[in-house]
Amino acid sequence: MYVRRWLLGLLLVPVLASAQSQSPLQTLKDVAQKAVLGNPEVLQRWHAYQAADGERDAAFGGYLPKLDLTAGLGSESRESPTTKSNYTLNSQALTLTQMLYDGFATRNEVMRLDHARRVRMFELYDASEAVALEAARAYFDVLRYRKLVVLAEENYVRHRSVFEQIQHKVKAGVGRGVDLEQAAGRLALAESNLLTETSNLHDVSARFQRLVGEGPAKELEEPLPLSKGVPADMAAAQRQAQQRNPTLQAAVENVRAAGAAADARKAAYQPRLDLRLRSDRGDNLSGIAGRTAVDTAEVVLSWNLFNGFSDVARSRQHAEQANVAKDIRDKACRDIRQTLSIAYNDTRKLNEQLNYLDQHQLSIEKARDAYRKQFDIGQRTLLDLLDTENELFQARRAYINADLDLAIAFGRTHAGIGNLLEVLGLSRVAKEQLAELAAWTPGAEAAEQCPPEGPQLYVANKTALDARAQEMLRESVAAAAVAAKPAADAGQSAAARTQKEIAAALKGWMTAWAGRDIEAYLAAYAESFVPADGVTRATWLAKRKAVLGRSGDIALDVADVEIVLQESAQRATTRFSQRYRSASYSDAVSKTLEWQRIDGRWLIVAETAASLH
Repeated sequence: MYVRRWLLGLLLVPVLASAQSQSPLQTLKDVAQKAVLGNPEVLQRWHAYQAADGERDAAFGGYLPKLDLTAGLGSESRESPTTKSNYTLNSQALTLTQMLYDGFATRNEVMRLDHARRVRMFELYDASEAVALEAARAYFDVLRYRKLVVLAEENYVRHRSVFEQIQHKVKAGVGRGVDLEQAAGRLALAESNLLTETSNLHDVSARFQRLVGEGPAKELEEPLPLSKGVPADMAAAQRQAQQRNPTLQAAVENVRAAGAAADARKAAYQPRLDLRLRSDRGDNLSGIAGRTAVDTAEVVLSWNLFNGFSDVARSRQHAEQANVAKDIRDKACRDIRQTLSIAYNDTRKLNEQLNYLDQHQLSIEKARDAYRKQFDIGQRTLLDLLDTENELFQARRAYINADLDLAIAFGRTHAGIGNLLEVLGLSRVAKEQLAELAAWTPGAEAAEQCPPEGPQLYVANKTALDARAQEMLRESVAAAAVAAKPAADAGQSAAARTQKEIAAALKGWMTAWAGRDIEAYLAAYAESFVPADGVTRATWLAKRKAVLGRSGDIALDVADVEIVLQESAQRATTRFSQRYRSASYSDAVSKTLEWQRIDGRWLIVAETAASLH
């Protein structure tokens, strides 16, 4: 209970004034506060800090006098050449010892434990900053995936609408089955995307619950960007981090503690001087009958002159441990410099990137709306419409992700500097620690191989890139002018060849029908062919076989053949008038065949007919 009261004293001081005006929305500040107060790692660091405080106070006791009381009662038998006696003895002794000089062992030990206590204090701050950052990350991720779920739902609705529209057209006999299949596939993808986003939302909500202790509220406040307090340049951010980052502060204090421990070992080479006051009282002491009283005041000098070189070895050990502490400090500084450099660069990159992503989604949205109108009047294919819907969905996802990534990047930057709790409106320092922390500097123990500067940033020279683009354009225009006539001739030749191929395929289809060659006739149709008027392929196939299976000759005349090539050069349309005569049946129709090049062959994918009478 005392632990929580102490932590509340750290975290709630800045927010007491606004307690009466709290919003029913769950805020980022509330989430960070709950996460820090209830996090086991923060509590562990706090207990370690308290233990270090007690250890330091125990070492300080070496400056104070020691008072020892001893008392004894017993029976003693004494035998000598002249006497033989048994008697009862009792004794009391009170000894006061005051250290006068111990080679500064106590002073250096207290200094070491002072620094060790600060190490634990900075580790507590570091754990609080880390937990606050993870809570902020979880908060922003919940916001992210809630937005992405809404976006995926809208994407699903749009694809469902397109699917229903195509399905109605197919049922009415004016749509193609292949379009329905394509719309169904895209609808299934939209459903999969929706499931993915809802699953992601569940996962980040579980992470939020682990960190905060409870699930996210239904309404989360959209916080302002944490850009306030971010330094103007990378070097300034690095300098602040080397002064404020608790991980580096703990590493510097660890170096100082190791130095004090090495200094404490020097006391082994010095004498120890104690003032000792002793008062002894007793009966029948040392074989002397009667009451004895002895009072002693003395200065005691003790000095180890040889210890088997153990003190030399321990001094060497502590010197190396001091070097280890310096290496750990330098590594911590480099790690912080890297982490902060990446986070700071992300804030700049994402901030600029958002402008381009916003323009991208606005442009794609306009294109989608135009494509939708053109599709409704037959000027755009279904594939064009579905592609723009998907591109708009991805553009909006990219913008949402970048926006929330930017918010997290600001949080990472503040955590790298060491002031995230402060930016969130919380305090990591108790009142009694303010003066101590304000006076703290790395001093001579600052990192030796870690200058406060980030890596050289690469900035693309857009002026030069634009010039290269203009040069490429001029080369393309010149090449196009030279190749214009041959290309036109080649295009005309290619179109002529394609028309010949389609005419040959049409002739083969007619010949197979007139010759009752059922296999050749059916081979002219693609596997994706769907009969018109909602007739199933099996019914259509049975009718065709029945007609071709009748006896008698078949006369098939085709006139007014028109071949129209589509832009893709992989699809074409043939329109013609057809007169059919046999012994049992005759008709005259206007027929339209839709063709598609599949594996090098032109096959029929759709067929419609209208009576000429």
